[in-house]
Amino acid sequence: MPNDATEHPVRPVVSTLRVAAVLVALEAFALVVVGVGVTVAGSVGRLVLDVTTTLFFVACAAGLLACVRGLLRRRSWARGPVVFAQLVQLGVGWSFTSGSTRPVAAALVAVAVVVLALVLAPPTTRALVADRPAGDDS
Repeated sequence: MPNDATEHPVRPVVSTLRVAAVLVALEAFALVVVGVGVTVAGSVGRLVLDVTTTLFFVACAAGLLACVRGLLRRRSWARGPVVFAQLVQLGVGWSFTSGSTRPVAAALVAVAVVVLALVLAPPTTRALVADRPAGDDS
């Protein structure tokens, strides 16, 4: 019975995937920090809402970290959720474009655009589909 190592030999991760994975991992960390900050800075009257928000952010961060692992293991399934997360981040960034939150908007949009460019780059596509039999999306 073949194991994962024989089915998918270890191949070097291309730099576009590595940089995208690092940026997505930083996004996941930021989600955890913001989520915990919501509960810590919240009021007792909103405790349930704040804890629920924190749990949502932590769950999203866990999903992103699973995608980071998938990208580093060159699994093509990881690209779709990462692209979706970046599109959501672009929308969130757009909503922060006015007033004192403009620097936050610039950072969110810049990171999202860079990650999108990296995960959709031709070297990334080649790395995610290389040496895979037709129909194998593991």
